[in-house]
Amino acid sequence: MGREKSNDPKNVKRKEKTKMQLQRRIGCFDGVSFIIGSIVGAGIFVSPTGVLKHSLLNVGVALTIWTASGLVSLMGSLCYAELGTALPFSGGEYSHIKRGLGSLPAFVFIWTSTFTKPASNAARALLFAEYATQPFYGICPAPEVLKKCLALAVLWSLGILNGCSVKMAAWVQMVFTLLKMMALSVIAVGGIVLLVGGRKENLARFEDMFGSEMPNASQIAEAFFQGLYAYGGWWSLNYMAEEMKNPSRNIPLTVMTAVPAVIVFYLLVNISYLTVLTPKEIVSSVAVAVTWADRVIPSVAWIIPLSVAVSIFGALNSSMFTLGRLSYAGSQSGHLPVLISMLNVHTCTPAPALIFSTTIASIFIIPSDLIMLTNYFGFSAWLMIGLTCASLIVLRYREPNLHRPYKVFLPVPFVMVAMSFFLVLAPIVWSPNMQYFYAFLFMLGSLIVYLPFVHFKLHFAFFDKITCYLQLLLEVSPADGSDESKCE
Repeated sequence: MGREKSNDPKNVKRKEKTKMQLQRRIGCFDGVSFIIGSIVGAGIFVSPTGVLKHSLLNVGVALTIWTASGLVSLMGSLCYAELGTALPFSGGEYSHIKRGLGSLPAFVFIWTSTFTKPASNAARALLFAEYATQPFYGICPAPEVLKKCLALAVLWSLGILNGCSVKMAAWVQMVFTLLKMMALSVIAVGGIVLLVGGRKENLARFEDMFGSEMPNASQIAEAFFQGLYAYGGWWSLNYMAEEMKNPSRNIPLTVMTAVPAVIVFYLLVNISYLTVLTPKEIVSSVAVAVTWADRVIPSVAWIIPLSVAVSIFGALNSSMFTLGRLSYAGSQSGHLPVLISMLNVHTCTPAPALIFSTTIASIFIIPSDLIMLTNYFGFSAWLMIGLTCASLIVLRYREPNLHRPYKVFLPVPFVMVAMSFFLVLAPIVWSPNMQYFYAFLFMLGSLIVYLPFVHFKLHFAFFDKITCYLQLLLEVSPADGSDESKCE
C-alpha cells in the first residue's frame, strides 16, 4: 500500500512542484514584454540623433540604416533562439559560450559582465532619477544627492521585487512595457495622421529622401553602429530560457514577435519625428520627443517626460531580472561564489544573485563618475555576441545530434560573427584611445582570478563558514542537482 501511495500521480506531481529549482513561470507574452522592455529605453524618446547625424541629415539613408540595424538584430536574435531552444538554461551568452568554446572564454564574459552590466543598471537608475525629479525643480538642476538617493531606492526596490517573486516581476514588466508602447503609439499615430493630412511642409522631407549629401563609408558604419546600439537588448530572452514555459515553441515565437514589432515602431516613430521636425531640429534637440510633443500636443506634452521615466523603469527592471540569472548561472558553474547559485527556499528565486548584482550597481551610483569608464567596454558586448554565434557554429559541427527544436539558416551566424568582429574593431581603429587598451587589460585580468580559483580550484575554509552563515540568514538552499550545501 505504501508503494502505491508513493507512486500516486498526485504525489509525484506534488514532489515535482517542491523541487528547489527555477520554475517555468514565464509565458510567451511575458517574454515579449521582457525583450521589448530591454530594447526600448530612453534613447528613442530622448536622442535618436546618432543615426541621422552620421547620415549627414540624409533622411533616406537614416531610415535605411534604422531598418538594416533592426534586421541585423533580428538575425542575431534568431541565432540566439536556436541556442535557447537547444540549451534552455539560465545565463544567456555565458551558458552558450561555455558549452561551445569552453570555460575560459565564458569566465572572461562573466568577469567583464560583472563590471559592465551593473554599471549600465546604475546609469539607468540615475537617468530615471533625473527625469523623475527634474519637473519639481523647473529650470534649476535637481540636487545630486537627491538623484543618487532616488536611484539607490529604485535599484533596491526592483532588486527586492525580483528576489521575492518572478510573477510579480513579470507583471511589472508587462505593465511598464504596455505603457511605453502606448507612448510610442501616440508619437507614431500622430505622425501618420499629419503625414496623411498631406501638408506640404510635412511631406517635403520625404519627397526626395536621398537627395541631400551622401555620407561616406566610415560615416555610414558609424551611423550603423548607433542604430545597432538603439536595438541593444534583443539578447535578453536567453537569460531566462530555463524559466520559459515550453521553450521549444515560445522562444522562437517570442523573438519573431518582439523584435519585428520594435523595428516597426522605431521606423514609425522616426518618420513621425521627421514629419514634424526638420533633420537639423532633431539633431539639435536635447529631447526630441518632448520637442515633438510641444509642437503636436502642447496641452498634454507632460506625457512624454513621464513616458521617458516609465520606459527607463521598465528597461531597468528587465535588465536586473536578466543580470540575476547571469550571476546565478556563473555560480552554478563555479565561476562565482557558491552562495550566488542558491535559491530562496520560499520563492525559488535567485535572491543571492540579485543581491550581488544590485550591490555592485549601488557601488557605481555613489561615485557615478565610474559609470563613464564602461563606455569603453562597448566593444566587449559585440565581442561576446560574436563568440556566442561562433559557439552556435561550433556546436552544429561538434554536436550534430543535439536536439534543436528550431534551427536558423546556417549562413546567418557566419554573417553575425563577421559583423560582430567588425563592430569590435571599428571604434578602436577609428578613434583609438588608451581607455580601450585599459578595458582590454581588464578583460585579460580575469586570468589572474581564473587560474588559481577556477582552474586549480584554490579554496579557503573560512569561505565555507561565511557561506553557511549567509545561507541561514537569507534562507537559501542549493538548487536540486547542484553540490550539497556546506551547512547540511
